[in-house]
Amino acid sequence: MDSPPWYVISGGPSSGKSTTIGLLRERGYHVTDEQARAIIEEEMAKGRPLEEIRGDAHEFQQEILKRQLATESSLDPNEIVFLDRGIPDGLAYAHFLQIEEDAEIHAASERARYRRVFILDLLTLHDDGSRIEDTHTQEQIQDFLVATYEAMSFDVVRVPVLSAEERVAFILERL
Repeated sequence: MDSPPWYVISGGPSSGKSTTIGLLRERGYHVTDEQARAIIEEEMAKGRPLEEIRGDAHEFQQEILKRQLATESSLDPNEIVFLDRGIPDGLAYAHFLQIEEDAEIHAASERARYRRVFILDLLTLHDDGSRIEDTHTQEQIQDFLVATYEAMSFDVVRVPVLSAEERVAFILERL
């Protein structure tokens, strides 16, 4: 099956995804927002603490999947789109969190079609208010993301640590 011209921007915590997505948006590309971050921000605005929001990992991953599926179903299959994380990210996080692999997340990951997956190499970890990870955890998540996308035979391109503008140029040269 042909993949639409949709490109996933992924990577562990503090890999520069939000900055990269923001620069692509500024250049006029259609981009999607990270569903996990949106959920966290919405719930924190209601006064819920981060630990509570992320407390039930299975439920949290289910909500992310629901929103990601809704987002992707609304996209034009002929338009270039950059997605801040793809459906298989949920599968990687399930493996990392050692929660039972959910059949729905697995099936959705198998159906996902992306032209290419760009995995950003890690930057120095910084706390943005929605993170609970340390450097070791950051590296583990990165490894699970790479392994998951590669095991599913996606076309994975590793994006090295460069300036934000150079990373965007690196990605655009590889569409």
